[in-house]
Amino acid sequence: MTSQRLPAEWEPQDAVMLTWPHKNTPWNWIHEDVTELYEALATVISDYADVVIAAPEGELDSIRARLEAMGAPMEYIYLYPCTSNDTWARDHGPLTVETPDGFKLLDFKFNGWGNKFPHDLDDQVTHQLFAQKAFPYASLEAQNWILEGGSIETDGQGTLLTTSSCLLNKNRNPDLSKEEIESRLKSAFGARKINWLDHGYLAGDDTDSHVDTLARLCPNNTIVYTTCDDEHDEHYSSLKKMEDQLKTFTNADGEPYRLLPLPWAGAVLGRDSGLRLPSTYANFLVVNEAVLVPIYELPMDEEALEVVSQAFPGYEIMGIPCLPLIEQGGSLHCITMQIPEGVLEQF
Repeated sequence: MTSQRLPAEWEPQDAVMLTWPHKNTPWNWIHEDVTELYEALATVISDYADVVIAAPEGELDSIRARLEAMGAPMEYIYLYPCTSNDTWARDHGPLTVETPDGFKLLDFKFNGWGNKFPHDLDDQVTHQLFAQKAFPYASLEAQNWILEGGSIETDGQGTLLTTSSCLLNKNRNPDLSKEEIESRLKSAFGARKINWLDHGYLAGDDTDSHVDTLARLCPNNTIVYTTCDDEHDEHYSSLKKMEDQLKTFTNADGEPYRLLPLPWAGAVLGRDSGLRLPSTYANFLVVNEAVLVPIYELPMDEEALEVVSQAFPGYEIMGIPCLPLIEQGGSLHCITMQIPEGVLEQF
């Protein structure tokens, strides 16, 4: 049994990491819209945790000035010069595990979701931040295999949830078998049981079905998951099979899950492309006493917030407008990475 453990997202956090959008990222065509979203998000997060921002060196002063003009509490916001290809911090940021010797940042290889997109700079973001002492009370350990943070969910108590279509895809770790990947997951994160989802996808998603767009582990042995109630929709069959499989899952202690279905957002189309976008409500962020939920100016937004509130009793539930984010195929959880308590400040 490994002596290190990946904490659940609802455990105490010091900070949330963001990699800032700039004009040399795919956001260039809606740069102002997405920058305003990031500014609002950083301001909201700072009510609950510190914010660690990786951004181009030449833009740090401008970002700081704009955040100050919004009234953001800059004493909780840390900016570091970093080069990047894109902004998906969930997938190129560190996965922080708890060990007997303190916290350790696991820096996995990132290959642009199977070499679909440029990624050489993103693959170095965690190292760049660590070198600047952004995470002063953690060590760094490079991992020689590919894993994205959005592809796994943990309850911090021995259970890991993932999708076979992503982790077993030959565009990630073609030389590793399922058994070898499972062994590495257990060793890295202190998992005793891996639940593999074999169904579920969202049109417009480039990640090969990251689990954080489909099904999320929550406190009290609960799973919140994406559903489709339209039998004529292309997603209906796959998401129904996913739901049926979730009903068979148990945690590492053999206990079945309480399942809470999220509403179906329907067909949301790109503003210019007209292509279908992955408008999932499952891509929420837990940050200490709050849960920030992506919303899309749809009638189902309020129902989604209500479902999440059932999964997180006692938390503040807040909707964050995320239409600009899904234009590039991801949402709120995809652009953030939580940093556990004890990494930025000692207990």
